[in-house]
Amino acid sequence: MTMPPQPPQGPYGPPQPPHPQHNPYAQQPPYGYPQQQLPPQGPWGQPGMPGLPGAQPPRKKRTGMVIGIAAAALVAVGALGYTAFQLVGAGKSVVGGFPEAEYRLTVPKKLLDEEYTLAEDTSSTDGKEVEEVPDPSVRDVKAVVTRYSSAEDGVLVISGMWGRIRMPEFTRDKILEGAAGEKGMTVVVPAREFTPDGYDITVACQVVTSKNAGVTSTIPMCAWGDDNTAAFVGLVTPKTAVQDPKSVDLEQAAADTAEVRAESRRPIG
Repeated sequence: MTMPPQPPQGPYGPPQPPHPQHNPYAQQPPYGYPQQQLPPQGPWGQPGMPGLPGAQPPRKKRTGMVIGIAAAALVAVGALGYTAFQLVGAGKSVVGGFPEAEYRLTVPKKLLDEEYTLAEDTSSTDGKEVEEVPDPSVRDVKAVVTRYSSAEDGVLVISGMWGRIRMPEFTRDKILEGAAGEKGMTVVVPAREFTPDGYDITVACQVVTSKNAGVTSTIPMCAWGDDNTAAFVGLVTPKTAVQDPKSVDLEQAAADTAEVRAESRRPIG
């Protein structure tokens, strides 16, 4: 009987059929992972390895989107000086004389122990609306509208004025009222008064939420008023932007605002 031809043999015997258990490059599904759902793998056999072919791009953090929206809303409030100040003298009779002009608001290059750097000063444009608002309770008004940013993506907005202010506390409260009245803004924590340690000013602070593009952001707002200066201060960080409005540390926000005042308020001349 004629025997069928045998396959050629190597020096170590006949070739063996490939077997998954002996193939180090075979793709084996992990335990409990169905074969048909095994994710695609790169040439190294590891799905999603950073920096390797076949790696999945990192997902964009929602925090970045929220802080961007919150910052945009805050900048809009700061830029619309008329809205923030239009209620200052409305519906309020004034008596008595005006204080002397002794202090003014400046625009430092750095604020809050140099953590925030000046990014934009629109006092000469947006500030004109503040200066043109008719108000019997203030005289010789000059406006300051600025935006600062930090290396940690924080945004600080100041919308203020200086001159001769007859009713500082009333002015302060109306500034907050006007700022919170912007479209998309909702007051969640009503304004409360704070007198931060080491400062001779009472600051009013509130927390609002801003809804834009389907995203809701948390924004703490504070304001102060004295005989010569009054300003709205909004400070948003990646932490506060996504924070529960009722858990925002308003005492810290008030302290930051008092420090902003101390660093930007200077004697005239």
